[in-house]
Amino acid sequence: MDRRRARALARASHSTLVDLHLHTTASDGRLTPGQLVDRAVRAGVTVMAVTDHDTTMAVSEVRGLAVERGVEAISGIEVTAVERGRDIHILGYFADPNDEVLGRFLALQRERRIARVRAIAERLAELGVPVDVRPLLAEAGRQTGRAIGRPQVARAMVEAGHVGDISEAFDRWLTHDAPAFIPREGASCEEVIAILHRAGALASLAHPGKTSIDESISSLRDVGLDALEVYHSDHDAELVARYARRARELGMLMTGGSDYHGDPSHGREPGAVALPFDEWHRLRAARPNA
Repeated sequence: MDRRRARALARASHSTLVDLHLHTTASDGRLTPGQLVDRAVRAGVTVMAVTDHDTTMAVSEVRGLAVERGVEAISGIEVTAVERGRDIHILGYFADPNDEVLGRFLALQRERRIARVRAIAERLAELGVPVDVRPLLAEAGRQTGRAIGRPQVARAMVEAGHVGDISEAFDRWLTHDAPAFIPREGASCEEVIAILHRAGALASLAHPGKTSIDESISSLRDVGLDALEVYHSDHDAELVARYARRARELGMLMTGGSDYHGDPSHGREPGAVALPFDEWHRLRAARPNA
């Protein structure tokens, strides 16, 4: 690298704030695409990705609004895979949101989400904790690209007065092995990675410190996983160091972001956790068809 290029990268590293994990109302975020872009701009974010669950519904709007504000926005998504009955979240970056195979797959994912919400509501009613999910289901029907799930059920439980906050809803009723937990049906990690690759994406394991599948990371790398989400709101300094070391050992890329949802119980402000510029530079350079 020549000196001029090195100096340009050094200047960019001081002015770039990269948050590649953000959510909108297209899934379980509280902010519309426009509100999210406004919030990110106010926080000083200069590169962003909306990574809604199992939908790319907000990608085009976010990218259009972001460029008007001088912010670079890349396409993103957070896809839910299922391994041995557990949810594993795979982030995808640079995918073509109009890819037909990806679109059909995500439509099936959202249908499964709707069925699961219905089943959870039925289970809660049997347990004497009724919630009205009809408005949620109706909204998902009106907006066919919208993904719904347990966080919205948890909010309905708060509104019904059954719990004090979303964390209590999950801890007491909705988390794995809790009374109202309904196992998810879905594709394997290998299938999700392959679909993301076909759509032109890089695939990253979301928040590995929460997922706790360290023993599977090398095998996921072997079936195509490109990156680990090293930087995340739930990762302390020790976890960041652990997964950065693991990524380097396996020759993988790194991703990162706040996982901001606009909800006090989930994620911090946009840019509060960010991907270092040098790792962003490596990620962007590795994108398919770069």
